[in-house]
Amino acid sequence: MSQKLIGRVSALALAAALSASLGACATAPAAVDDSMAQIQNVPKPVNRIADSHSYARPADARVVHVDLDLKADFDAHVLSGKATLDVTGRRGVDEVILDVRNLDIRSVTDAQGRALAWSVGADQAFMGQPLTVKLPTFAGHETQKVVIDYATRPDASALQWLNPQQTAGKQKPFLFSQGQAILTRTWIPTQDSPGIRQTYTARIEAPADLTVVMAAEMLTPGGEATTPGHKAWRFRMANPIPPYLIAIGVGDLAFAPLDERTGVWAEPSSLEASRHELEPTAQMVDAAEALYGPYLWGRYDLLMLPPSFPFGGMENPMLTFATPTIIAGDRSLVSLVAHELAHSWSGNLVTNANWDDFWLNEGFTSYFENRIMEAVYGRDAAVQEQVLAWGGLQDELKSLPPEDTRLHLDLTGRDPDEGMNTIAYDKGAAFVRTMERIAGREVFDAWLRGYFERNAWVPMTSELFLKDVREHLVKGDAALEAALMLDEWVYQPGLPSNAVAPVSNAFSVVDQAANAFYVDRGPASAIAWSDWNTQQRQRFLSWRPTGGTGAWLTEAQLSDLNQTLNLDAEGNSEVRFAWLQVALAHRYEPSVASAEAFLTSMGRRKFVLPLFQTLWNQGDWGQAHARRIYAKARPLYHPVTTGSVDAVVGQN
Repeated sequence: MSQKLIGRVSALALAAALSASLGACATAPAAVDDSMAQIQNVPKPVNRIADSHSYARPADARVVHVDLDLKADFDAHVLSGKATLDVTGRRGVDEVILDVRNLDIRSVTDAQGRALAWSVGADQAFMGQPLTVKLPTFAGHETQKVVIDYATRPDASALQWLNPQQTAGKQKPFLFSQGQAILTRTWIPTQDSPGIRQTYTARIEAPADLTVVMAAEMLTPGGEATTPGHKAWRFRMANPIPPYLIAIGVGDLAFAPLDERTGVWAEPSSLEASRHELEPTAQMVDAAEALYGPYLWGRYDLLMLPPSFPFGGMENPMLTFATPTIIAGDRSLVSLVAHELAHSWSGNLVTNANWDDFWLNEGFTSYFENRIMEAVYGRDAAVQEQVLAWGGLQDELKSLPPEDTRLHLDLTGRDPDEGMNTIAYDKGAAFVRTMERIAGREVFDAWLRGYFERNAWVPMTSELFLKDVREHLVKGDAALEAALMLDEWVYQPGLPSNAVAPVSNAFSVVDQAANAFYVDRGPASAIAWSDWNTQQRQRFLSWRPTGGTGAWLTEAQLSDLNQTLNLDAEGNSEVRFAWLQVALAHRYEPSVASAEAFLTSMGRRKFVLPLFQTLWNQGDWGQAHARRIYAKARPLYHPVTTGSVDAVVGQN
C-alpha cells in the first residue's frame, strides 16, 4: 500500500515463461490455461505466530483455500452467496474459528449439505466477531470443507458501492473492495490474519453491462451469460496469499495492454489517460526482476479506480488498485507504481505475520521502490524522493508519542490502522538503506535477494527478520553487527545514531529560491518554477522556518505566490496538496474554494486527513470551514478515510 507519490532489462527465465503463456489483448487479459494453477507448488506452513487482531487459532485448524460464489446486488448494496472453505486441522481438533464482522450468516454446512453447528461470539470494536464452526474431529492431515451461505451488509467497511455520479463516466455504478488491514472479514468469512495464507477461486455474478475484475487470474474474459441481464466471471489465485489481498472491482471497465504481461483497467473515459500515465510499468517490472529475482505472479495489471479510493495504491496481487490522483499528465507521480510493484516481493511474497510488524511490508517496499526508480529514472531522481520522505519522517517523529516511533509495535487492543503511518514506510526504508550503506550494495543485494527466496510464502516477524540478517548477512562479524545497530532500529523509538540524512544536489537551487522568497521577501516571479520537476516543487512548498511556529508568510506573499504560480488551479495532486497545506495553515481565505474542490473530488486519505487536520487547527475560522466541507465530502469517502477524519472533525 502506498501513501506516497515515480532501455528494458532482460526478464529472468521463469517470469518470461509465465508472460509468454499469459499474453494480452486489447479487450481483456487472456484466460490462463488450467496448467497455470500449478505454477507455484508452494508449501502452506502452519502459522503459530500470535495475531491479536484475529480470533483464529491456526495451529489447531486453518483455512487453506476459499471458493467464492457471490452475486453483486447494486440496488441493495449487498454481495450474497456462498464461501466454501478448505480447512485443515490438528489431530483431535473438532472446530475452526473464523473472523467475521457484521455478516448475515444464513447457514453453515459441509460439502454434502449436512448442517454444521455454528455460533457467532460477542462483537469487539474494530475486530468483529468470532464465527466458530463445529466439525468432525480431525484424524490427521485431511481437509474438510465448510460451506457458509451469507450476505454482506450495505455498510460493510471493505466495500464501497458508488452511484454513477461518483464515477468518471457518470453513467454506471461501481464497486470496489479494500481489505487491509482487517476489513476482509466484512465481506468474506475466513481467518482474516496476514499470517494465514490462502489460495482462492471465485465466481462473481454481476449486471451484464459491467465488468468484474479480481486480484487473481481471470478465467472467463468477457464473462459468461447467466440469468437475463447478468453475467458471471470466474477467477483463480493459485498462490497462497494473506486474505487482506483478496480484492474485487466491478464497474464499466475497459482494458489496454502495456506489453505482453502488463496492462491497465479503467473506465472508458479515463482509459487512454491512464494507459499513457502508466506506460513505464512494463519497464519497472523488468527493473525489479533484475534487482531481486523473478516476478512470480504471472500478469501485473493495474486498476484505475474512481477518486474515492482511500489509498494511493493497494498491492493486490496481479492487479494493483490505484488512485486517479497519480494521473498528472507527465508521469511525474508513477513512483506509486514502483511501490505497489515492489510489494510483489516484500508484502505479497514475504508478509508480516501480524500488524505489529507492518514495517516489514512497507519499509522494505519503500526501499525497493526507490531502487526501481533509480534503475529506471536515475540516481538523482531516486535521491530526491529519499529527501522528501526524510523530511516527512522528521515531522512524523515529532508528532507521535515515542512508543509509536518504533518499527516493531505492540498494537494489542488498538486498531491496526494506527500503525499505518510514515514510521513503517520511511523509518523502515531508512533502516534498510542504512543496512545497504554499511554492508555495501553488492553484499546487501545478494542478501536481500536471498531473503525473498528463503522466506517466500512464509509469515515474517521482526524476530525472524533479525535472525535472518544475523545468519545470512552479518555471519558472525562483530564489527558489522555493531555498526548496523539492528535492535536499536527495530525496537527503540526515534532514529539511531547511524542514521544518515539523504542529500540531493537538485534541491540546492530550490533551497536558495525558498530562502530568497520566504526570508528575503523576493518576488514569486523570480522563482524558476517552470524549470523544476514535481519533487523540486514539493520541496519548495514544504519549506518551513527552523524552529518557528504559526504563520511564516504575509498575505501579500501568499497572494503573489498563488497568482504567479496559479497554485489553486494546480493539476498535480501532490503539488496542489503541498500548496493547500501552506494556504490553510495561514488562513488564506482565497484558497478555501480550491481546498473544497480538492477535498470533494477525491478521497485519498493521505491528502484528506492532513488537510482537515490543518483546517481544524486554525480555531474557529478553520473549524467552520472543516465542518461545512466535510458535510459535503463525507458521503463520497471510503470508510477507511471517514474512520480517520471523523475523529478530527468530531463526527459520531
